[in-house]
Amino acid sequence: MSTTLTWSGQPLGGTAQLPASKSESNRALIIRALAGGGQLDNLSDANDTQLMQRLLADPAATVFDAEDAGTVMRFLTAYLAATDSHGLLTGTARMQERPIKVLVDALRELGATISYEKQEGYPPLRLEGWQMATANENEEEIPELAVRGDISSQYISALLMIAPTLPHGLLVRLTGKVGSRPYIRMTQALMQHFGADCRDLGSVLQVRPQAYHPADYTIESDWSAASYWYAMVALGPQGSEITLPGLREYSWQGDQAIVGIMAQLGVATEYVADGVRLTQIPPATAAAQDFTDCPDLAQTVAVVAAALDVPFDMTGLESLRIKETDRIAALQTELAKFGGALTDVGDGRFRVASTDFKVGGQSVATYHDHRMAMAFAPLAMRGALTVEAPQVVRKSYPQFWAELQKAGFEVQ
Repeated sequence: MSTTLTWSGQPLGGTAQLPASKSESNRALIIRALAGGGQLDNLSDANDTQLMQRLLADPAATVFDAEDAGTVMRFLTAYLAATDSHGLLTGTARMQERPIKVLVDALRELGATISYEKQEGYPPLRLEGWQMATANENEEEIPELAVRGDISSQYISALLMIAPTLPHGLLVRLTGKVGSRPYIRMTQALMQHFGADCRDLGSVLQVRPQAYHPADYTIESDWSAASYWYAMVALGPQGSEITLPGLREYSWQGDQAIVGIMAQLGVATEYVADGVRLTQIPPATAAAQDFTDCPDLAQTVAVVAAALDVPFDMTGLESLRIKETDRIAALQTELAKFGGALTDVGDGRFRVASTDFKVGGQSVATYHDHRMAMAFAPLAMRGALTVEAPQVVRKSYPQFWAELQKAGFEVQ
């Protein structure tokens, strides 16, 4: 199955609807379950969030299938352990290649009984309950974990979210370079909204033993999804603009960094009453960005920079190797079809460049990765383009192709 995209040639305009943030949604669902209630409005319709809802709604289940959802796998591992659940937590073949040892080791240290069904360090996981690791539960010493911060912030968020349920809270000592710190801050902010007492002391994250309480919360629209519309404005005919409702100027989402990044690539952001308005400005002649805190933006930015022939130095891409696919390898393969390149120049730095970049009927492979599909789709502003396996967008933005049609794309 594939989808062919063409653009009318007119400037982009109007309003596009974004999905709600699945990062906020999935954290809020776990915390609400631990809090015992609360109303969540504007929950994401992304498959990852719908899956999380279904799995949390069936506490008597003995098999939990996280499919290809990283947050579901990692957050549920901690949640099921902390709620003394018994069962098998599994996922797709690709999920079974994504490491989880850092999180499992930490949970075992706290008292979880977890074993690996197949390969050591990877799902599926067998959960067999929880027994407090301390010899005397009346001791008031706060348990302390040392956790590497350079693999996935989702491990850290998973531990933080269960910490208020522990008898003495938790101290998480971060070691090494910490990636995606805004996602950790998002987790802490949502925890505090539901009554938790958590503190960010730099390399130490402290959660006191103060129970959650039910609360209501409205999920913000998704800044990651907004990045694809930034790309369309950047690549669109002169005069292109778009309005994106539901985004907040003071956001908990790390991918709000797209505002500053895309200012280097020709898009200005104006905050309006209920969102943002994007307009075109001249791009820089060269640009650079550290993506440590916003890795999900890297594919979109690489594609735009190559198409605009703006040399772009990218760092902080380490986590891209263990996403839905090896996103660095996938980008290198697909950009080459158009005349673009993502080159490893050493010391953790990659450079985007292009030579005679052209869009004219190429077919883009998506590697079971929703962000590959949506990062390359805006190239249709420059010529006809085919996207393979377009259904992958259901993971985070189910209405993406419908929104493109409403905006003026021909989607076949």
